[in-house]
Amino acid sequence: MSQETKQNNFKFNPWWIYGIIAAIFLAMWISGQSRWVEPTKTTVSKFYEYLDSSQVEKVVVYNKKTAEVFLKKAALKLKSHKDIPKEDLLKNPNLGPHYTLEIGNDEIFQNKLDEAKRNKKLVSYDYKTSSDWTDLIGFLPIILLLGFWFFMMRRMSSGNGGGGGQIFSIGKSKAKLFDEKTDVKTTFKDVAGLEGAKEEIQEIVEFLKNPQKYTNLGGKIPKGALLVGPPGTGKTLLAKAVAGEAQVPFFSLSGSDFVEMFVGVGASRVRDLFKQAKEKSPAIIFIDEIDAVGRARGKNNFSGSNDERENTLNQLLTEMDGFGTNSNVIVLAATNRADVLDKALMRAGRFDRQIYVDLPDIRERKAIFEVHLGPLKKVENLDTDFLAKQTPGFSGADIANVCNEAALIAARNNKEAVDKQDFLDAVDRIVGGLEKKNKIITPEEKKAIAIHEAGHATVSWMLEHAAPLIKVTIVPRGQSLGAAWYLPEERQIVRPNQMLDEMCATMGGRAAEKVIFDNISTGALSDLEKVTKQARAMVTVYGLNDKLGNITYYDSSGQTDYNFSKPYSEETARTIDEEISILIESQYQRAIMILKENKDKLNKLADILIEKEVIFKDDLETIFGKRPFDQVPSAEIV
Repeated sequence: MSQETKQNNFKFNPWWIYGIIAAIFLAMWISGQSRWVEPTKTTVSKFYEYLDSSQVEKVVVYNKKTAEVFLKKAALKLKSHKDIPKEDLLKNPNLGPHYTLEIGNDEIFQNKLDEAKRNKKLVSYDYKTSSDWTDLIGFLPIILLLGFWFFMMRRMSSGNGGGGGQIFSIGKSKAKLFDEKTDVKTTFKDVAGLEGAKEEIQEIVEFLKNPQKYTNLGGKIPKGALLVGPPGTGKTLLAKAVAGEAQVPFFSLSGSDFVEMFVGVGASRVRDLFKQAKEKSPAIIFIDEIDAVGRARGKNNFSGSNDERENTLNQLLTEMDGFGTNSNVIVLAATNRADVLDKALMRAGRFDRQIYVDLPDIRERKAIFEVHLGPLKKVENLDTDFLAKQTPGFSGADIANVCNEAALIAARNNKEAVDKQDFLDAVDRIVGGLEKKNKIITPEEKKAIAIHEAGHATVSWMLEHAAPLIKVTIVPRGQSLGAAWYLPEERQIVRPNQMLDEMCATMGGRAAEKVIFDNISTGALSDLEKVTKQARAMVTVYGLNDKLGNITYYDSSGQTDYNFSKPYSEETARTIDEEISILIESQYQRAIMILKENKDKLNKLADILIEKEVIFKDDLETIFGKRPFDQVPSAEIV
């Protein structure tokens, strides 16, 4: 085996540390350096006083020059020895010597020792000679430490020191390199949905595959593209697909990989990353969660110091500007917090393009389902259109979770294939939480929950723009005691009457409690939270309030901190609060009026709900008849 192969096979073993520590302690014990209490220096005259008063137990003389004095246990309690640490000495006086001294005249000193021993004032004394070998043993712990350090440095300097090699490569980039020939297998075929984002990002592939097509006309290849969107929408998957399609090296790392406790490490890693990418160009650098290092400088920095994160960001900005025009290295970054990024990072010339990766619509959800349904053993003719309708607002990661959860539910029920009901149960499990069958609910509480949920169902059934209801349940799930499931239309714009109908349906639960029991409960907490947010958005964000007019206090940059300052006066704040209260109260009274007109149907629906615990759209049609303004739902569960 060659020397290079041996070094490559070297792995750091933490047990070596324990072995070295044990060896050091052994060397200290052999050399007499294992004393935890250092002896106190004294004078010959003081020693003679201790000797004459029978306080000394043993004396050891080295080379007729120095002496070590061991005191008796009783003597250690005397105030004259207060300079000696006594906590450990009283437990074991043999931990000495307690004093050391230069003996001066050896003949006089020895005569004094002989006299003390004859008079039984001294137990024993001994003369020793310290050789060069003994002196060398004293340096053995230091020699072992230096040897161990030298050994580890030689091993780790090659960059193959296992986990411990990070000590010497701490300034090196932590980016994982995916080789275009073996590692990068993902292509655009593996990315379902996201058609708009794929179309925009395919140009980056063209830049890397055929850069001359663009540079011959005088154009410059973009230096960076920023993928922005909610979590789980496929930003990282898109970046991998770009690398797979372009067949180029792909450097992948997280923004937090630049952050380290040592000063200057982040900037050093940035330099090393870009150096590696230039050497392997054309290449792609992908920085996931770039907001960890790219936050706006100076924001909320009360210390006023230029911290390590800012140094790292400064180096990143410099490296992106330092690229040559035709270096064929493109930086992709992903974040769901684009509003907090530094403006210098977002400007043209660094991240030239911002690609928004939105939540998938119903057609894209169908395509995503077809990808994730591939590995599953499912029933024939499974309706993917239906599954797409049941999962509005779901990201690609959520849909993958639904498919996996459905398979687990089917296996739990000993089925041989995953069917439609398993997917419905999976959606309930993910959105609503785990079903709590053992939760203790009294008959009075069950009646109140049924009335509350029936109120939601009744009001939403009677309003034109409210979301069509598909299921009502009083089975406890997660934090909720019951739930109403809807399929609202996926709208690109929302009008005031649509928002008001939705608010009215949301207040239907509390209104039903008021109509039936002439009392209300705490069960409407989540409803109140939802309608308050909707009303506040109507007044302060969308300008849908007549009294305030066409004005918005929304800050798309995210720079305004409403905890410290408000962009409106105190008088306007009171007006906003009043208008929000008026909107909510008006829809609450509207819901009460609708439920009073349909009180008998409300009670009938609640009775069926108590009996079955789960009712569907067909049960509502039996009681209320078909909605005159019914429409084909596009899909959403709220």
